[in-house]
Amino acid sequence: MAKLNITLVKSGIGYSKDQKRTLKVLGLRRLNHSVVHDDSGSIRGMINKVRHLVKVEASTDETE
Repeated sequence: MAKLNITLVKSGIGYSKDQKRTLKVLGLRRLNHSVVHDDSGSIRGMINKVRHLVKVEASTDETE
């Protein structure tokens, strides 16, 4: 399954609670923190909700 590398590039301060909760559910804690998730519809929906705060790249991890 494809993987997505998601990086927080802008703080959630000043944005609505649901956007802050979305960042928390994605596992993003601080600026420039990156997480890797499977590419699924639910993850894509969360990314779309906070697309102005994150940077998304296809993961190049070949360990699997």
